[in-house]
Amino acid sequence: MLRRLYIRDFAIIDELTLDFAPGLVVLTGETGAGKSILVDAMVLALGGRADPVMVRQGAHHAYIETTFHLTPEVQQVLRPVLEEHDLWDEEAPEELVLSREIRRQGRHPARINGRLVSLQLVRQVAAHLVDIHGQSEHLTLLQTRHQRALLDRYAHAEPLLSHYQDVHRRWRERRAAIEQLKEQLRTAARQMDLLQYQIQEIEAARLEPGEEETLRQERTRLVHAERLARWVQEALQLLDEGSLEVPAATDQVGQVVSLLEEVGRVDPSQEPLAQRTQEALEQLSEVARDLRRYAEMLEFNPQRLEEVESRLALIEDLKRKYGDSIEAVLAYAEQARRELEELTTADERLEAWEAELASLSQELALVALELSRKRREAARQLAREVEKELKELRMEHARFRVDVVQREDPQGLPLPDGRRVAFDRYGIDQVTFLIAPNPGEGFHPLAKIASGGEMSRIMLALRQVLAREDPVPTLIFDEIDQGIGGRVGAVVGAKLRQLAEHHQVLCITHLPQIAAFGHQHFKVEKVLTDGRTVTRVRPLAEGERVQELAHMLGDPGPAGQTTARALLESAQKQPA
Repeated sequence: MLRRLYIRDFAIIDELTLDFAPGLVVLTGETGAGKSILVDAMVLALGGRADPVMVRQGAHHAYIETTFHLTPEVQQVLRPVLEEHDLWDEEAPEELVLSREIRRQGRHPARINGRLVSLQLVRQVAAHLVDIHGQSEHLTLLQTRHQRALLDRYAHAEPLLSHYQDVHRRWRERRAAIEQLKEQLRTAARQMDLLQYQIQEIEAARLEPGEEETLRQERTRLVHAERLARWVQEALQLLDEGSLEVPAATDQVGQVVSLLEEVGRVDPSQEPLAQRTQEALEQLSEVARDLRRYAEMLEFNPQRLEEVESRLALIEDLKRKYGDSIEAVLAYAEQARRELEELTTADERLEAWEAELASLSQELALVALELSRKRREAARQLAREVEKELKELRMEHARFRVDVVQREDPQGLPLPDGRRVAFDRYGIDQVTFLIAPNPGEGFHPLAKIASGGEMSRIMLALRQVLAREDPVPTLIFDEIDQGIGGRVGAVVGAKLRQLAEHHQVLCITHLPQIAAFGHQHFKVEKVLTDGRTVTRVRPLAEGERVQELAHMLGDPGPAGQTTARALLESAQKQPA
């Protein structure tokens, strides 16, 4: 429910904080005092369209903040949405704050729990918190989509709808896969030839991972074979062969080893020197052996160089076509084999998938018909209950109907009776709430009703019937008494109080017969402060309520106060 409303520098409101209670909250005051401004502020905080002219004269920006107390049921609905955008407050899950700033220039930022968010997200969240009646753009009951959802809740059809949507999802996925496969089949022959050519080209090359680096090293040796052989031979000469003038390095180190061994026998502390020198001699001998093996590999072979160059060119060509490495080229070939296999068996898969789609269509049709049956039964019952409420609201001749119809569509869902009808993820039905306010007028959609008084009572009748099915916790009625007199007002007040058993109801009214039913009563008035007009709102104590009701009755004297007191006493006897 709405727990607090804070407004600053909005229209003729300088600063205002209202703390709301559960039940029926009424706001009264003279015409032009600013009652509807409060609703306008609420609309903006809930994601409505902003207008800079609403910023109070002399202020840079206006600010509106709404604080809601979330029941466990509302928490369960909103938590996934808020967690997705990192807005869920684990420490205070029962509280949610929506705020809006209206600037004279630039954007008008919206926030949830202090975090900047999009208006679309604010509206998505607000739809689960508040429903505002009195301005048609906010009347969700006028939206056929919302009417369908309310009828489903009234019919307790959500489990069946969930089943239908699961089948519909599988049907949609399978149909999309079939269309994709058919598109592949339209170009299958050409695609298969291309894949076969690519696979054969890669297989013919007999590529090996790491081959390219080995070939590059071999090409380097072949190109520099003569110089490498000369350098190796000179190294071997110095290292292991020697000459008459210069003994080999290994021979000289061998002599050093002999001398150090003699030193070690005389001075045992120097024995490690002989061991380390012996190890060095062995390493030099290994280097000499490795050089000889390397020398045997070196040869100037133009034919082999040409073969290596040709092989590297082939690898480079395959990389240019299929990947940036031999591993990538081989992976491409493997993927091509899988695609070729899929195309080869595509006809068989298409036949199996089409049979599966036909089976899903049959299941979808059966579930859709059962869902439609439940809706039709609920529609008749809902119509009877709403008409009963309308009679109590002094609309004795009004007729209410819920149309549940299907639209023929040659491309639609085939039904067992041979018809094809349009369908979507909500079934095959188009649900519309219709009203015939007066005899002889015929039925029209709710959105076509012109009379404000009739619309107010129709909305109230619907809300009364759907109260236990509608999850929106706070309802705001701005024009509930439009076109309504005092006698009907008492009935409307009683209905609002009954509605407040399941919702928090905020009602702006000019009728004392309605205001008397409030659990909480605020007076809205304009005052002159420092030469400027501002709106003030204050909660009324019991004695003040009597005076306010008497003033609304047009007789603030003793007689009017007696009537006002009687109105209050009568209203308070209604169920809390």
